[in-house]
Amino acid sequence: MLRPATDTLLSALRATLPEAAFRPPDPRYFEEPRRRWQGQAAAVLAPGSAEEAATILRLANEARAPVIPHSGGTGLVGGQIAADGPAPLVISTDRLTRIRATHGDENVLIAEAGVTLAEIQAAASAAGRLFPLSYASEGTARIGGALAVNSGGLAVLRYGTARDLCLGLEAVLPTGAVWHGLTRLRKDNTGYSLRDLMIGAEGTLGLITAAALRLFPAPSARATALLTVASPAAALALFARAGAMLGETVSAFELISGMGFRFLAETGLGPARPFDHTPPWMVLIEAAVSHGDPDAALEALFGAALEAGEVGDGVLAHSEAQRADLWALRETIPAANARIGAIASHDIALPLSEIPAFLKETGAALARLAPALRLNAFGHLGDGNLHYNLFPPPGETREAHLAKRDEITRLVHDAVAARGGSFSAEHGVGRLKVGELERYGDPAKLAAMRAIKAALDPNGIMNPGAVLREGERV
Repeated sequence: MLRPATDTLLSALRATLPEAAFRPPDPRYFEEPRRRWQGQAAAVLAPGSAEEAATILRLANEARAPVIPHSGGTGLVGGQIAADGPAPLVISTDRLTRIRATHGDENVLIAEAGVTLAEIQAAASAAGRLFPLSYASEGTARIGGALAVNSGGLAVLRYGTARDLCLGLEAVLPTGAVWHGLTRLRKDNTGYSLRDLMIGAEGTLGLITAAALRLFPAPSARATALLTVASPAAALALFARAGAMLGETVSAFELISGMGFRFLAETGLGPARPFDHTPPWMVLIEAAVSHGDPDAALEALFGAALEAGEVGDGVLAHSEAQRADLWALRETIPAANARIGAIASHDIALPLSEIPAFLKETGAALARLAPALRLNAFGHLGDGNLHYNLFPPPGETREAHLAKRDEITRLVHDAVAARGGSFSAEHGVGRLKVGELERYGDPAKLAAMRAIKAALDPNGIMNPGAVLREGERV
């Protein structure tokens, strides 16, 4: 049984850690973006090295005190806070902020867990390289948390998720043992992949303190266009054509709905919309090359797609400022959503061919269940990840419709599961979706997960209640 962090434990920590490791109880450690929970802590600790983190976990494990890892705090499923239970130790990555090495000739960068994605991108750029993990919160999101949830973002189509961008890890296990796994190797067949266990475990199996990350040659040129399409089916036809004509140069293929544009107008956010009318659907496509002219390639794609009836109109960015404006349209949609206030938000993944029928049939079912609500479906169409969110009608608040949230989510997730999809594409399980994992998860997989948790964290101190229900054992 877990116990609150006691004065005895805190005294032992103060006797062994430097004063800099103790943080004041800033509200940011106890809040999450959607404000569903308010966290708590007996103390907030910020180790400056794997060895200091090992001391914290060893003493916490001996005292059976819960530990909550905290990175940038941008997670959307409540994995970074504990609202109830014994008062935990919050371990922040605030002091793990060094880029330890950049090996440009190897396309490898080694960063500690508290380095933000933007800082890693800047360090890679200074070395003439690209670190492609990118999303709206990259200025505050930290690499330790990004790996802990295996985050996705805007360039998964070409470069993969956080897991695909990591070669090795340094991590502290719940017992306080340090795993020195910062390999820079592409090939290493020496037993179980602890890296792949830690990535996506959401801090339930250990604490990531540093990572060896893959870099890529920086593209010499990239082209970006916003194209209108009549339907998601037309968008998928365009995606197939883009793959045939542009190959692996396509780095992003984002689906945007007309509702997303209307939300931008309603909230006054984002740059000016590039079309006189609001199309029902749009695709934001980007191609990046080391050699050649990506503008010409996108223009050829548009011409072929226009002739085939797959697109209706389009805007090609002719400058970096225009490119930034097109991306700002896509990246500001979540901020507009937040300002309006979602009743139910869903981070789903589907096989590509299932997406058009899912959108049509699930949209119709939701219209019957809650006809007044507005649907904004958008996201990373190229890798099958959609953000599928429901909002109140104009002039009404989300609170007036929250009674239907659970019923809406059940309808959406049942429809996703029926089509072989996932209820969590890139945000993780956290505390929000523990019940969903139990409902939709494969029983053999869940049994294996519980066995792994029990083996690595026998006292259950690491982020209890996240991913797996607290106290679950084989």
